[in-house]
Amino acid sequence: MNIAVLASGNGTNFEAIVKAAKRGYIRANIKLLITDKKDAYARTRAKKLGVQDIFINPKDFYSRLEFDKSISSLLKREKINLVVLAGFMRILSPYFVRTFKNRILNIHPALLPAFRGERAIERAFGGGCKATGVTVHFVDESVDHGPIVLQEAIIIKEGETLKELEAKVHKLEHELYPLAIKLYVENRLKIKGRRVAIGC
Repeated sequence: MNIAVLASGNGTNFEAIVKAAKRGYIRANIKLLITDKKDAYARTRAKKLGVQDIFINPKDFYSRLEFDKSISSLLKREKINLVVLAGFMRILSPYFVRTFKNRILNIHPALLPAFRGERAIERAFGGGCKATGVTVHFVDESVDHGPIVLQEAIIIKEGETLKELEAKVHKLEHELYPLAIKLYVENRLKIKGRRVAIGC
């Protein structure tokens, strides 16, 4: 199975996924990284890890749809079976989601449906929540909305700083995302409406 990762920033989840594949935990080929930002540090990680790195500039396209069509064509040429979003800071068009229906995974640093959108950790922390967490889900046409694959909570301890909470969330992300991808690759995920059943 060929996997493409789409990222816009630091790329720590991307690196965790690639390393999981290299050690055989995920039995798939992380074939390429696609970024929409020329200076995304994920690109540096890709070079170090030996993964093909492709930058596609959104400014070269007159609409979001044309940008998504360009990526879609590239993924089809590269025979990509699964698209993994790892901090990709663009909302995918309905065209893209329909083209890769039930073949796009995303990770979100909150217990969805709570704190959808940006700055989820900061908003949970600032809102005085007792817990937050991480969610891996399939992507549908709404933001942070698709069927949930895996979800795990993190207790926000009294006196904990935002930086400490962020570190805990990211550590959990690096564990949960490779597991979700592993389950997909092994064909153990079955979508039933809004629910995802995990088989043996």
